[in-house]
Amino acid sequence: MDADVTDSSGPPADPDRPDRPDSSAEDGPKEGSQDDSGATPQAGSPAPGGDDGSDGSDKSDGGGDGIRTWAERPKSGIPGHRRHWLRWTALAASFLVLVAAGVGWWLYKKLDGNITTDTSAAAELKAYEKERPTAIAMDAQNILLIGSDTRSGDNRKYGRDDGGSQRSDTTILLHLAADRKSATAVSIPRDLMVDIPSCHPAGGKATKKQFAQFNWAFELGGTACTIRTVENMTGIRVDHHMVIDFSGFKDMVDAVDGVEVCLKEPVKDDDAHLELPAGRQKLDGEQALGYVRARKSIGDGSDTERMDRQQKFLGALVNKMQSNGVLLNPTRLYPVLDAATKSLTTDPGLDSLRDLYDLVRGMRNVPTEKVQFLTVPRQPYRADRNRDELVQPDADRLFEQLRKDEPVAVVPADENKAGDSQPTHSSEKDSTDEKPGSTDGSPTPAPTYSGSNAADDLCDQ
Repeated sequence: MDADVTDSSGPPADPDRPDRPDSSAEDGPKEGSQDDSGATPQAGSPAPGGDDGSDGSDKSDGGGDGIRTWAERPKSGIPGHRRHWLRWTALAASFLVLVAAGVGWWLYKKLDGNITTDTSAAAELKAYEKERPTAIAMDAQNILLIGSDTRSGDNRKYGRDDGGSQRSDTTILLHLAADRKSATAVSIPRDLMVDIPSCHPAGGKATKKQFAQFNWAFELGGTACTIRTVENMTGIRVDHHMVIDFSGFKDMVDAVDGVEVCLKEPVKDDDAHLELPAGRQKLDGEQALGYVRARKSIGDGSDTERMDRQQKFLGALVNKMQSNGVLLNPTRLYPVLDAATKSLTTDPGLDSLRDLYDLVRGMRNVPTEKVQFLTVPRQPYRADRNRDELVQPDADRLFEQLRKDEPVAVVPADENKAGDSQPTHSSEKDSTDEKPGSTDGSPTPAPTYSGSNAADDLCDQ
């Protein structure tokens, strides 16, 4: 047979059909030959199906990673198992955020719902608006704190319940400076003789105007009557008020894990449910309540000494809250707020947790030594030594300082040359010592009052 006879074992090669291989393609392109695009392969370039292990398939769509279609390409450079882990992490974080938000909202609503709003007091104060003093220092705040001695409900064990009647056991006018760099708490003795205006108790007829001891105002006409009595006496506009009962005070002390005090002698007072040894000790809520209420069994048995003890204990409570970071720690602050709000009655301007938070936030940067406690200048009432009366003009001078938001200097009683009931000047001199023709126009030094501050240690006194 001739050498050029065509092999009939298969169809002839078709150069226009890539699926019909040409016999010459099996040996690769010849040197100097061109591919279909007309390009000449460079020396050293791997040939399709060559020795580099490739299968000769087209990789123009998938690069060099063996991926043949766009559907098979990864969506990103992150491996699949890692993408799965990130998705679950994101879902878990989102779930935790939602749970935390839900719990936070529940706690907020719970605390907010604890607070009782005193709408009746607000209504009566509005009716007597024309008689009330005008605020001078607009950014300062004056809050009347009233400790109720009601014996109803949980407080029944502290005494006889006279049909729900109550008197103010402790009353403090708290002045917050406009710059929020100081706070001054002024105690008003419950036995102080004052002018009580005509008041309208809830569901009763108007009372007559009378000169009586201060805590009668709360019994006769409630919070509004007490506020009007304080405003008439001091000329200071009361912006807000809070009424807290015995159980609330106890729970607040327990919430900060007790407060330390020191006793010179052991105490046993059945009326105050108190029995304590002498020396340094930490009081829980029940003991603390007995400590601040006790009168006849501690010291000289006077209400004056009792108020001084109350002021120092409140200062120690404030110091405990600030030094332990309670005000800045939501976990520790919640029990305090829960205890306070459960037994708290306020005016509509402070009846929400947000309002109380703003108030606390404004006070948390006040240095403890600038949280001061004192009692209005007073002395035994001339007609009844068991009652008190204001010392004038000292009391009016103090009220004017608070009204104008001027600094009030407070020092321990043993450092006050003028004694417990009267203020003293930092530099006193007799007017007869003035030289004739003196032109000294320096202002009169601010008076200094007997009292304490929250930085004082009850055991270092």
